[in-house]
Amino acid sequence: MKEFVLIFGGIMGALAVILGAFGAHALKKTFNDDQLKSFETGVKYQMYHANILIITGIVFPFTQTGQQLTAWFFMIGILLFSFSIYGLTYSSSIDKKLKILGPVTPLGGLFLILGWIFFTINIAEIAVYLNI
Repeated sequence: MKEFVLIFGGIMGALAVILGAFGAHALKKTFNDDQLKSFETGVKYQMYHANILIITGIVFPFTQTGQQLTAWFFMIGILLFSFSIYGLTYSSSIDKKLKILGPVTPLGGLFLILGWIFFTINIAEIAVYLNI
């Protein structure tokens, strides 16, 4: 699990840089200001959570279910939250908005929140165990 989380985090981080550059250059001509802001929000959240995934992969041994759930919540949250925003903004820019993606974004946000809650609980348990 540890290797998978680290690789997933690294891929999501690299992809966030690529999508951020793509948004700043290529999509600037296609998107209006609101669409560009939404796209940038997806990129930012993807990068934030790629970083916490890498931290999670380094810190957690993944011997407990809560540690594994932390990683899964973050990974699923990135995919649902950021990628639904990418889909919504792109489809909106070509006047074919995929309204089905609308409810996916907050669901992804919920997964990200659960990831942070589980991360906090699990990191606190490790801190208590290590007496730090």
